[in-house]
Amino acid sequence: MTLRNRLLIVDSVMPKPFINALERKGITLVDSESDAAADDLRNMLGCIVWFYEGMRSPWRIWQLARRLRRHGIPLFAWNRDAPHYLNRSAWRLNWYNHAKLLDIYATHTLADKRRFANTWLYLPNAADTDNYNLSGISLKDLRNPERYHYDVSFFGAMNGARYKEMRLRQEFFAALADRLQAMGLRFLFREAEGMGVKDQVSLVQHSKINLNFGASCEYLAPFASGLPERCFGIPACGGFLLSDQRTHALNDFTPGHNWAEFVSLDDCVVKIQYWLSHFDEARQLAERCHAHVLTEHTYDRRAEKLIASFEAWHRGKRDRLS
Repeated sequence: MTLRNRLLIVDSVMPKPFINALERKGITLVDSESDAAADDLRNMLGCIVWFYEGMRSPWRIWQLARRLRRHGIPLFAWNRDAPHYLNRSAWRLNWYNHAKLLDIYATHTLADKRRFANTWLYLPNAADTDNYNLSGISLKDLRNPERYHYDVSFFGAMNGARYKEMRLRQEFFAALADRLQAMGLRFLFREAEGMGVKDQVSLVQHSKINLNFGASCEYLAPFASGLPERCFGIPACGGFLLSDQRTHALNDFTPGHNWAEFVSLDDCVVKIQYWLSHFDEARQLAERCHAHVLTEHTYDRRAEKLIASFEAWHRGKRDRLS
């Protein structure tokens, strides 16, 4: 462990599982408003800031960056909203990219060419294994086809009337529901609002096929790129995941070995029919995916990569981090 074992947190929206993982790795998180932050910056590994703060309060972040650089501390932000960026205008994004207020920029997708810092890394989502896990069910239990309540399921945000970025997903599942109903298959597509973690895990483990389609951060994007958390959480629960095609699946999985995907509505129906008629093969892929996620795609692994990026920066490797 590096002698620098503290991280300064400024208006950060890092997910709680990531924070927990950093603490498990021996990192102490210091709030920027605390006395400890004001008194001593000498052994800070880095500083984490909300990605959008540089656009919302550029003067504040510029001052923060200057202060940190006097102490040799890198300023870091993780962006999980690209390429849609929560409706931020292009000129603001281009200015932020040109200003390079950040020292290290992490992103869940490389679809956008903006990097916002001279040092950047691909940092995808991960499985929150504290909550999404087998929950007392064994992989052997999941090999029993009689235990399943549904052939196909999906839960997630689908209110297209309220959120324009959800319209495509709502339309997709409405069309798919008509196709599956005509085939006599058991399915459940539902809004995730109001579902607790236990309900979500139970639905995953009682569905032969768990779907992924779309993400709000991809609104108007020409193709799907980054992987939503469900792409890691479903396998962590032992579920079989069938996802829409995503460019970064090739970075994180091996299609056909531990990843199953479809490219269109028609192809989704074909793939559903295939995997339902090849249940044992589906479970073998699901178990390989489960093992792969627990080895490579937990928040503990992401915390290790983040810590390594800070350590590399301190060693002077201030260019691209793979």
